[in-house]
Amino acid sequence: MPFALGLILGVLLGAIAGFFGARAYMKKYFRDNPPVNEEMMRSMMMSMGQKPSEKKLNQMMQQMKQAQKRAK
Repeated sequence: MPFALGLILGVLLGAIAGFFGARAYMKKYFRDNPPVNEEMMRSMMMSMGQKPSEKKLNQMMQQMKQAQKRAK
């Protein structure tokens, strides 16, 4: 009986610790590597000397979304 109780308690504590560890890791990851949005794309294009139009921005965002889907 004490073995089963210890096993159940260990699994529960491991699941809780794993959840909070993964949550902290993902928060740090997104803080260090924020997802790219249209404003970031616009500023990148302007820094490269291109005048970003809405059509070009939409095309680039669609290409990035498709590339992310293919990578998965």
